[in-house]
Amino acid sequence: MALEDAKKQVDTAITRRSHRGLSYENAFGGVTSFLRRTLTKDLAGVDLAVTGIPFDQAVTNRPGTRLGPRAIREASTLQACDTPYGWGYNPLEEFAIVDYGDLAFDYARVAEFPAALEAHVAGILSAGAGCIALGGDHSISLPILRAHAAVHGPLALVQFDAHTDTWMDDDPTRIDHGTMFRKAVDEGLIDPARSVQVGIRTDNPDTMGITVLDAPFVHENGPAAAVARIHEIVGDVPAYLSFDIDALDPAFAPGTGTPVWGGLTSAQAVAMLRGLKGLRVVGGDVVEVSPPFDASGITAVAGAHVATELICLWGWAKREAQGAGQ
Repeated sequence: MALEDAKKQVDTAITRRSHRGLSYENAFGGVTSFLRRTLTKDLAGVDLAVTGIPFDQAVTNRPGTRLGPRAIREASTLQACDTPYGWGYNPLEEFAIVDYGDLAFDYARVAEFPAALEAHVAGILSAGAGCIALGGDHSISLPILRAHAAVHGPLALVQFDAHTDTWMDDDPTRIDHGTMFRKAVDEGLIDPARSVQVGIRTDNPDTMGITVLDAPFVHENGPAAAVARIHEIVGDVPAYLSFDIDALDPAFAPGTGTPVWGGLTSAQAVAMLRGLKGLRVVGGDVVEVSPPFDASGITAVAGAHVATELICLWGWAKREAQGAGQ
């Protein structure tokens, strides 16, 4: 059946009749959307919206992540015809998932960007849909957290990263991809006692009370030990998962702005992400994919896989919530 469908499917991002189901369109052709989901601004009946945030004006080193959402979408077409591996269920069949396109903003009015992004995500959430964001630099997480915290209250943050991003910043108007989680704690958006950062391998003494499971911890103790610790810390509170692609070692993700050696392997990352099933994941993002430094495209591929795992985690939590409500 898949082969027969492949012969006649094209541009399914704009021609498919249902928000559910796999796509067998050729990976190398057609209108690009994330996992070939319907590309739409209509959220009626939608369970989950994937949206791109092409913003990189807050970087401290190499720019280029404004092109990340486009590259991640293109890389995701390699997965669109398969049930996500290792989950035992197919969120693309069970849930109405769409590609909500990108946030529109004036790149020359940077100060207006956080409010525009917060409103963008708040609109998705107010329609009753969940949200997975494709970045963009890591500063996008702060406005997104504001929108989620307005709905769910203080969140547990599960952050995969090479950097804690809690550096000192006493100016609330600054937009910086290394200070947003300090602001998130200060604003009461996340509960540091319930939050954890994984893969860290840069020095920052002030972690704002967030538990750090650094890269050496994962290498020495293994993904299973890290997963057990994350579950212990987060518990059953609503959780937001932010994955900076530089959590991976540059051997696995060279296309990023601030690469740091000694990072996580792809195998470690996927083992930990799948091990987080059972957390109440209400949203997430994958950030810092920078195509100009990703000559082979492997970083975009990693980003697309991470985003798919985030969808699976969100879907798993949704299934458990629906089961609990029956």
